[in-house]
Amino acid sequence: MKKFILFLFLPLVSISFAQPPSGYYNPANGLTGTALQAALHNIIDNHNVISYNGLWAAFQYTDALPNGKVWDMYSNCSWTFFSNQCGNYNSECDCYNREHSWPKSWFGDQSPMNSDLFHLYPTDGWVNGKRSNHPFGEVSSPTYTSNNGSKVGSNTYPGYSGTVFEPIDEYKGDFARTYFYMSVRYYNEDNNWPGSDMTNGAQLKPWALAMMRDWHLGDPVSAKEINRNNAVYSYQQNRNPFIDHPEFAAQIWGWPTGINNPGVNQNVSVYPVPAVSTCTIEHAGFYTEDVTITFSDLSGRQFQVGYSTTSSTVRVETESLAKGYYIVSLTEQGKNPAFVRIIK
Repeated sequence: MKKFILFLFLPLVSISFAQPPSGYYNPANGLTGTALQAALHNIIDNHNVISYNGLWAAFQYTDALPNGKVWDMYSNCSWTFFSNQCGNYNSECDCYNREHSWPKSWFGDQSPMNSDLFHLYPTDGWVNGKRSNHPFGEVSSPTYTSNNGSKVGSNTYPGYSGTVFEPIDEYKGDFARTYFYMSVRYYNEDNNWPGSDMTNGAQLKPWALAMMRDWHLGDPVSAKEINRNNAVYSYQQNRNPFIDHPEFAAQIWGWPTGINNPGVNQNVSVYPVPAVSTCTIEHAGFYTEDVTITFSDLSGRQFQVGYSTTSSTVRVETESLAKGYYIVSLTEQGKNPAFVRIIK
């Protein structure tokens, strides 16, 4: 067994990752593409449905800032739970309401989607009205900008030029993983959904899928999302798989594009999650004498980490790593690359 030196890109922030119940995702092990999408659907299907009015009470546990105020991703207004509920509004910061981030007109305002906490958020009523039922998108010349920088205007992301709503960068990954959840939770349950310029039933159109993949990679899972995932689970008894396992997006829709991109080696897994002092990456098809392994995130900082290999595994020394979320790539000349997530 040889000893090597590994270069690692450190995360900009350290966060702790809570875990789903033991064995929660076991039925999805080893699957990719639509088979994985179907397996995850079966895991999170038939959730406990809360009432639409029950959202007001749920929000104080799912969407509270550290100071106890409402966590609004569309504005910087300061809301007190219950007392600042909409109501009528005439301008920004008048009140907050219940935003269907996947607009209800796209699914015909039906249950259980209408009160599914995973895509409902408390937001400023005025900004919510400006968003209307426009798709999410990217805006260069806004016709409206909220006080936290969210924008309305013509879409500049390739594939669609209509009016869109762009949240700030800090929350783009949150909404991407929200949309991935909707595409899995309501997989094959969307026959009578009207759809939209962004969606076909519960599935994203190609331009929207490409954009959401970019948002997912550009804004990794945050402590806010992890805490919210756990809080929603206490109500609905289901989870957002793309918060627990961000790599599922690539394993279903491909890396970087398409359903289960054949240019990516999917035969790779990692355990334990989270890593403690070490973790093991199991792979198939790589010759370990020649494989190149890279750990990365968005910060670009590097340091050395030891690891050792056998014919089918890489054992990484993780004790010195800060808590966070890492993507590991395994590459070898002439073979498809593999990608895996490590959580510490």
